[in-house]
Amino acid sequence: MNRKAAGSAMTKTLAALGAGALVLQGVRLGMEVFGPSRPYHLESCELPPIDSPEFLGRMACVTDAALDRDGRFTVLRNGAIFYPAELAAIDQAKHAINLQAYEFQEGDFTRELLRRLTACARRGIQVRVLIDFIGSYKLGRDYFRGLTEAGGHFAWYHPIDLKQWPYFDHRSHRKLLTIDGSTGFIGGADYADHWIECEQGKLPWRDTVFKVEGGLVSALNATFSQNWVESTGEILFSSDHFPAGASAGETTGMVVMGRPGYGTSSVRVLFQALLDSARSSIKITTPYFLPDRSARHALMRAAGRGVNVEILTAGRDTDHASVRRLSEAMSVKLIRSGVAIYEYQPSMIHAKLMTVDGVWSICGSTNFDHRSFSLNDEVNLAIRDRAITETLEEQFQEDLARSRRVTRETLRRQGISGKIFADVGWVLRREE
Repeated sequence: MNRKAAGSAMTKTLAALGAGALVLQGVRLGMEVFGPSRPYHLESCELPPIDSPEFLGRMACVTDAALDRDGRFTVLRNGAIFYPAELAAIDQAKHAINLQAYEFQEGDFTRELLRRLTACARRGIQVRVLIDFIGSYKLGRDYFRGLTEAGGHFAWYHPIDLKQWPYFDHRSHRKLLTIDGSTGFIGGADYADHWIECEQGKLPWRDTVFKVEGGLVSALNATFSQNWVESTGEILFSSDHFPAGASAGETTGMVVMGRPGYGTSSVRVLFQALLDSARSSIKITTPYFLPDRSARHALMRAAGRGVNVEILTAGRDTDHASVRRLSEAMSVKLIRSGVAIYEYQPSMIHAKLMTVDGVWSICGSTNFDHRSFSLNDEVNLAIRDRAITETLEEQFQEDLARSRRVTRETLRRQGISGKIFADVGWVLRREE
């Protein structure tokens, strides 16, 4: 065989191997997204009161959570409040700032944010920024050049290259900011202008972020460190990130990290345990409501035992219209079982919240869908406190007053496109 023929044969072989690898990767991704979900359920046992120390201890154990009883938590509603609070905390930094996000868009706010971070780096403060590559694919590394030239550090999480290709669909959806290991922010918001301003005639996105003070900020830094060491190899270990004896209040909370392994995560366990333990109320706010089979059944069981189950999700201003239609298609059986579902009308709602029995509050990066439960790295703050839960539930009622209830009648009026999405929704439901 001459060299030309040999080269042609080698090219065809490599092309075939490449195509085969793509097919295998496609099959793997398809199994992750559409494969059967794990049949979660709580063990049949006598449950302690949901506000008891025993219940708290069990929750911390089964979710492998960092638990702190001396925290202070502040609810920050909407970007007009939480963005200035974050900038103010950054300006007061003395030692270290860690920022992690999924979506970081070019715009007025991120330019101002980077200006503040760059000023901190010039003062000798350690600044680390970790951004998911797919979530912020429109940005280039040059956007962060001023920060890195000032001594700050920037890294992509799972960029697209040959080494990372097998993990392409494993994204970090976490959103957090910590300052000096003593102050942190966690919630549903990333960094983009639409959280504070939108095009003419539209309101900014509705979202909620918690300010965290006390020992749980170290747990937020541990969450950041997990993805940072994976991206850079650097292990954070100093007291700048993990100060000893941090105490700021008297409220009990947990940080639960979601890192799917074999299709499950601690965040998923947290949600399932609370859904199955609820006795009076479940209130969920989520931009994308596509619960897996176990979550749907847990919600229907709760409604069946007299729990008031209310779901608030995105309406006509959603940023993913197809997800909204799939969600509506999936809602028929839930509505029939007594679950109340509402769509927020004024703007896109992006908050990721859940309250249970007036006692427990959950806030973080997790959407109520298969991707957050089974594929993404997520992080959630779980707080056992009646006053904070009351605040969130008051805001929930205010949001419901500006929402439209989804009924079987409204779903029957969907039309042709709704029927198509209903068929696809039936496929995604896999098995009832």
